[in-house]
This record gives sequence, structure tokens and C-alpha cells, in this order.
Amino acid sequence: MKQRILSGMRPTGKLHLGHLTGALETWVSLQNDYDNHHLIADWHALTTALDRTAELKENTRQMVMDWIACGIDPEQSPIFVQSRIPQHAELHLIFSMLITVPRLERNPAVKEQAKALNIEDKMSYGHLGYPVLQAADILLYKGDLVPVGEDQLPHLEITREIARRFNTLFAPVFPEPEAKITKFGRFPGTDAQRMSKSLNNTILISEKPADLELKLRKCITDPLKARRGDPGRPEVCPIFTYRQKFAPETADQIAADCRSGVLGCAADKKELTEKIAICMQPIWEKRRLYEENPSLIDDILEDGTSRAQAIAKETMAEVREAMKLP
Repeated sequence: MKQRILSGMRPTGKLHLGHLTGALETWVSLQNDYDNHHLIADWHALTTALDRTAELKENTRQMVMDWIACGIDPEQSPIFVQSRIPQHAELHLIFSMLITVPRLERNPAVKEQAKALNIEDKMSYGHLGYPVLQAADILLYKGDLVPVGEDQLPHLEITREIARRFNTLFAPVFPEPEAKITKFGRFPGTDAQRMSKSLNNTILISEKPADLELKLRKCITDPLKARRGDPGRPEVCPIFTYRQKFAPETADQIAADCRSGVLGCAADKKELTEKIAICMQPIWEKRRLYEENPSLIDDILEDGTSRAQAIAKETMAEVREAMKLP
């Protein structure tokens, strides 16, 4: 049997190139060799968007359009909605008994997020415990492998700890999932920081060509290369990271020309825009099909959720038997 992968995202709407390089390309590359399942983590979205629940449905549609346009095959890899499968909440409740509050408070990923959101003194119970819900998400489907960025490793370690504790206390029901780290885990935004919607520095997967050109034109480059002729440092320039991703065959020559000062940033950006557009064209065309027929996304989610729930019910039957619950 193929090893199973459980991966997912919060439904935040249209995705950006950081999602493409940091997650989606890995998901697509793995779906022929693994039994992939993809989760719409709408309950997780409540930790930071409790006042925007009316947006979840459309945000889900937009995100799934990007998933499928980038190559996720929903027939091969079910796509499903977390909140439509109550077993996620049931297993989360059980797992919450297997971990202490101090252990959750030591989680560096939650600490970092709380600081970034300025909620260190008013974090909700659900926010503190969302790594436990994440553990339930993964283990409900007995995930063997989890594609993650480096920032998610502390959460995955909590999942492994919970699996070990349950297996020791009751019965060996769950695997201890391993991480699959992606090469482009931290893709730079237009300001050279990590690409993030909260920083308003993104280039969307669904970006229109004119907007793509505009954003790249405004993109920060090496601050020491003010004009053509100045020697540049491609290793500190986000544009060069884009080059390595979307036109790697030209990267060595571009780096040499940048360092020597032969190549100016404006010319580099203009040529790179064309390269990225060529790479993205098939994705844009596929996405357009679903934009014109959004009900297709609803059908995909209905089918995927039904298939995922069948697995969830089987797992919870094993959990109840192992715990001797009625």
C-alpha cells in the first residue's frame, strides 16, 4: 500500500507564489507515489479570522481553484472541508487530554505567531491548542508523511508526541508522521521579506499579466545596485530567487552579469516577467475554466468530503475500541 499524506491550508482566498513553491509543487510531485489527501482547514482559520466567517466559503473556492490549476487532481487526491467532518473535533477532544498546557505554551511557532499578531496576552484557548487540532487532522487519516515548511516543524513534533502517547496508553493505532521539507520553504515577497498576505508583498498565482509586470517592476532588489553599471549581489535579491525558480537555465549567466554590472535591474525584471508569464500560462488557463464554472468546485468538495469521512469513521471506530469507549 502507498504511504498516506495529509496536507492542507487555511482558506484565505487566492494563493501566491510562496504557496506554489513552498507547498503546491511538492503536493503535485507526490500525488502519483503517495495516497494524498488535502484538507481545507476552515476551523483553523477561526483562530485569526473569527470575525470574517462569512468569507470562508468564497475563500475556499478561490483557494481550491489555485490548487487544481497548479496540478492537484481531485479524483486522485481527495479535497475536503474540515468542518464538514465532525470526527476532526471528536479526535481533537481526545487528544487534548494527552498534552499539557505548559507543553503547548512552549511551542515556538505559536509564540512567534502570537507576537506577530500582538495577541500574547489575549490568546484564545482554541488558538493555543490549534496544534492539537492539527494533530487530529493528520492522525485521523493516519498520515505517514506531512509536507511542511520549517516553521511548521514544532507543530509536527507535537503530533508525533500525541501519537506516541496514545499508542502507549491504549493501542498502536497511529503512525508517527515524518516531515517532508520543501526547498523553497521561504519564498521572498516583493519587499524581500517572506511572501505573505499580511505584509502586502505577494504575487498571486492568478495574477493578471499586467499586474505581474507592475509588481515585478516595483520589486526591491539589491540596495547597493542603484543603477546599471553598479556591481550587484544576486544572493540578496528576491528577483534572482524568482529567476532561480522560473528560469533556472539562465541563472548562472544572469548572476555573472549582475555582479559585473553589465545587467541593469530594469532589463532583468522585464525579461524575467516574460519568463514567469510563460511558466504560469497553463495555470492561468486551467484556473479560468473553474472561474467560469464555480459549481465544479462545489462538486469536487462534496465528493472529496464524502471520501474523507469514510476514512475518518474507520479511524474513530479504532480509537473507541482501543480506549474501550462505548
